[in-house]
Amino acid sequence: MKKKYLDELARENNVPGFADDDPVKFPRRFQDKRDIEIVALLASCIAWGRREQILKACERMLGDEFMRNQPYEFVMSGTWRGIDPGKYTKNIHRTFSASDLVYLCKGLYAWYQSSDSLEAFFIGKPVWEGIAALREHFARANNGAYVIFIPNPDTAACKRMHLMLRWLCRRDGIVDLGIWDSVNPSGLMIPLDVRVAASARDLKLIERKANDRKTVEALTARLREFNPDDPVKYDYALFAHKPGDFKACSCPK
Repeated sequence: MKKKYLDELARENNVPGFADDDPVKFPRRFQDKRDIEIVALLASCIAWGRREQILKACERMLGDEFMRNQPYEFVMSGTWRGIDPGKYTKNIHRTFSASDLVYLCKGLYAWYQSSDSLEAFFIGKPVWEGIAALREHFARANNGAYVIFIPNPDTAACKRMHLMLRWLCRRDGIVDLGIWDSVNPSGLMIPLDVRVAASARDLKLIERKANDRKTVEALTARLREFNPDDPVKYDYALFAHKPGDFKACSCPK
């Protein structure tokens, strides 16, 4: 059956080696909670497109050109104020520019002035409401401007934010870091991108064609039937699934 297939595929892929070639390896480099969550936010915000390009962009953003591998210090020292977006002829990653990095740093700086963790956005509320609160904070810190990589959770799938939450809230101690305990893994939503959505449709877990919030909720609800306590562990399975694999597997259908 599909549960057995997905459980096996998740078990095969949710292994320490997965982090070697995945953006999650960047927050895993740090020990301080603030460093971890800053890097989780930044890395998830540019986690779209080819993985090798994402990894290269994360290395650049964290390296000597910008953060010097001291993310919290970089934010709170105000070093980002010295970034001149005009001198960068090439974006950090695809459409993510130096100006976008400044945008995030400005919001992070404003938040950490009075709080010691981004986790506070998600305490005591559903994850969609936490994302909305995070989005509004960054807009307020940037003169009311919104950005596409923190989209409106009223309609958008918010893949990047759900990926960040998977990293920070899942607690199996294998790949995800699980440093936040205010969000129970049972309440997380699947990080829906084109690849995961295609796998879910191939397995007939969802029928909707749009990759939006409704589809995220429908797919997560289906996965929650298989594992109510940890539905997004199947992100590993759906990421690895290839068309035809389920039909070819030896598990009962």
